[in-house]
Amino acid sequence: MPRTLTEKILARAAGQQRVSPGEIVTCRVDLALLLDSGGPRRIWPRLTELGAGVWDPDRIVLCSDHFTPAVDAESAAILKLTREFAAHFNIERFFDMRGIGHVLLAEQGLLAPGMFAVGGDSHSSMGGAFGCFMAGFGAIEMTGVLVTGEIWIQTPETVRVNWSGRFARGVVAKDIALFLCRQLGMENGGRVLEYGGETVQNMSIWERMVLTNMAAELGAETGLVEADEVTLQALRAAGREPALDALDWRSDPDARYAAVHDYSATELSPQIAAPHSPANSGPVAGFDTVRVDQAYIGACVGAKLSDLRMVAEVLKGRTVARGTRLLVAPASVSAMTAAAADGTLATLTAAGAYLLPTGCGACAALGAGVLAENEVCISSTNRNFRGRMGANSAQVYLASPYTVAASAVAGRIADPREFLP
Repeated sequence: MPRTLTEKILARAAGQQRVSPGEIVTCRVDLALLLDSGGPRRIWPRLTELGAGVWDPDRIVLCSDHFTPAVDAESAAILKLTREFAAHFNIERFFDMRGIGHVLLAEQGLLAPGMFAVGGDSHSSMGGAFGCFMAGFGAIEMTGVLVTGEIWIQTPETVRVNWSGRFARGVVAKDIALFLCRQLGMENGGRVLEYGGETVQNMSIWERMVLTNMAAELGAETGLVEADEVTLQALRAAGREPALDALDWRSDPDARYAAVHDYSATELSPQIAAPHSPANSGPVAGFDTVRVDQAYIGACVGAKLSDLRMVAEVLKGRTVARGTRLLVAPASVSAMTAAAADGTLATLTAAGAYLLPTGCGACAALGAGVLAENEVCISSTNRNFRGRMGANSAQVYLASPYTVAASAVAGRIADPREFLP
């Protein structure tokens, strides 16, 4: 019988010939990602109570990214505990204040087609851009993973989402993600979103990561993209030689899907998600009277090197509007370093942008950039739930880096196509 990519990966991880949607299987974990937010501080007390260690420190990646840099004694204590955890359990792949964990996995070449990976954060789905299955789990489940190296999972259905055609200037993967939140809703539990089609095939790995990241906003178990030459190039760029079977990790041509959706990227315009849900999305033209107090470029989904370069395209030769502040928190130290080397950061700061440390930051209402009562923000982040970025009365609009930059220049939500050649 033909199989989907998800079914192939879960069958391998479970040591079975095949699995079927709805079937509960126990899978061996190839990689586990822990973050300072819900990792050591939640898991270590449970390990101590159990009198247990970790099954394989070489398969664990630990990143401090939420509470970095420390802004008070509490966050400093969390970071201290995270560092002690890494030392105690001999975790060599510990990235301390180097960037957001989901982005670091890609930069470090730690993901590969066919892997079964887990993470202690809902946006662990971002890893699916590499043709692997990676999903987020809570601290209790991650404790079990660290002790046993296994986790049970109910095999999800697969929904295929095809995109054809080429984007108009100023339209990117973030616009697809916001469009899908409206079209497919946010209640897709028990399903995996498999992205494909000409549009996705022509995306960089970094843009594919936007789609798989925001599978979490759609409520899916995870999102993924089949392995192809783009995947292999990304692995080599990160210093990892692809396995000989890397391109075998694809759905069979006649695989059975729970649903198939076909969309045209050619017809898509820049999208905006209004407060307080990513599903409150629509074309940018409907929001052009909304004045903006803060424009924010940040988070795993919206501050990669490619995102910073989008912002620079809009800002070059322009300045941020009076009365609006533009804050930029690069997703990793590597992204910041490369953006400094190629002049991207100089363009941003010359336009009036404020540069913040790498990390999750204001996306999760941590560190600098949180919002005051009744302030309006347009953000490249992935969520705009009430209170997500600060005060409960703050109004957060989601958009692509292009649209956030255009809005910073205009002082109101603006169409980026007006600012691009």
